[in-house]
Amino acid sequence: MAATTDNMDISASIAGILKEEHCPEHLQVLKTFTTALRDKEYRDAVKEEVLSSLLQVLSRLCDELHAVSCDDQDLQSVALQLQLTTECFRAQRNTCVESDRNQSLLRELGFIDVSLKLLDFLQTRHSASRDGIFEPLRCGIQFLGNLSVGNQMCKDDIWRLSFPNLLMQLLSVGDEKTVNYASMVLHTCLDEAKVEELSDLQNIQLALRVMELCRTHPDLDWTVLIATQFFLKSSALVESMYSGMSHHERLTLLELLFAQLQEEDSEECGIPPDVARFVATSFVKGCGAVLTLATGSASSDEVLQEAMIVISLLDVLCEMTSDHKQFKFLQEHPDLLVTTVELLKQVHTIGKASKNVFSAAQNFSSLGGDGDPSSHSPVISFKAHLIRLIGNLCYSNTDNQNKVSELEGIPLILDNCNIDSNNPFISQWAIFAVRNLLEHNKKNQEQVAALERRGTTDYSALKELGFEVEQRDGGLLLKTVRKDS
Repeated sequence: MAATTDNMDISASIAGILKEEHCPEHLQVLKTFTTALRDKEYRDAVKEEVLSSLLQVLSRLCDELHAVSCDDQDLQSVALQLQLTTECFRAQRNTCVESDRNQSLLRELGFIDVSLKLLDFLQTRHSASRDGIFEPLRCGIQFLGNLSVGNQMCKDDIWRLSFPNLLMQLLSVGDEKTVNYASMVLHTCLDEAKVEELSDLQNIQLALRVMELCRTHPDLDWTVLIATQFFLKSSALVESMYSGMSHHERLTLLELLFAQLQEEDSEECGIPPDVARFVATSFVKGCGAVLTLATGSASSDEVLQEAMIVISLLDVLCEMTSDHKQFKFLQEHPDLLVTTVELLKQVHTIGKASKNVFSAAQNFSSLGGDGDPSSHSPVISFKAHLIRLIGNLCYSNTDNQNKVSELEGIPLILDNCNIDSNNPFISQWAIFAVRNLLEHNKKNQEQVAALERRGTTDYSALKELGFEVEQRDGGLLLKTVRKDS
């Protein structure tokens, strides 16, 4: 009975606002209503008439604010209207909490349309009193978030009325909380069909804005979740974004891909096969850019970033081919293995020809306590990762084993069994690659046996991998002593 009586009293008070000029007492009425809506019993009993009156108040505020010019004096004169708008949004936000009935009721009454019109107005205000705009913006977006949770019809209406322009504008507001709340709404509304809409040319800027925020504001969890839970699962969107991205943004995309591949307890990382093919093809097409790092022509930031993209593509490919059965098809990529072997030849030859970033080194004083180089050279471990990728592509694949042999890749890999401070763990990856090249391949085993021993090899590591090393007439023979698990 108490909830019904309160409903009647507040309903009359809110309806009374429409008959008078705005005053501070009206703000108190709305605050009382907002507070009352925190109580579940009251929230469940709120009448449609009360919400209808609230919508009329919101609509009146919308009309009044739209009639205001953009200069500071006029905006300061409507400070009370902005406060009233904020409180309306708070009341709407509270009304939706854990209430399917109220979500649907607010939608049917028309709150979405009026609220979005207000948000569109608020985000366009550029003035000295802009701080007074942020609070209603935040509360209005929070209302949309609460309204859409678990309610597909509300999600679809919000998307239809705000996509793509208003969402783009809200994600570009100069207020981090506003951007975070807008990201939350976008995440809540997204589904597979809406992600495909984002890949269209006229809508791609919204997706690119999300990726830009991932780079510039990595602490905003919602944008990262949008990228990893939705964007990376769409090959069409990934390709569309990549073609329109700056080098910095491409690096962010690849970092997110790499992180997603490393998710624990996840055999199926959600990244589709076409994304893996696109990464492999991008590496094949652009890998030559990394060679500029040895010539000194990488003086411009753009050239350096192009090389960094190649390095990141390689890191992603190494991870994809390591322990993800869904990407095993990359072993059949028509150009990936050949390109990787040829690139290894080039960087190895360049590193031997003169002292440069690809040259082997034994500068262990630059290693930190955790074994990582303190040097900021972008090609640290690059050769090691090329060898790692070759080993991955040859795992249990006779055709690829033979292809590497035909390309004279085996002596090349054996020549990289030396310890190299510019390529930590390169000898381990070389041993791993040799193991995969020799497994069940008598022809390759005989080729290794005929080679002169090169460099120093960690025989204990070979033994752990199931090989026995014998020296025969100055040659090196690796014999399998047990089958790998």
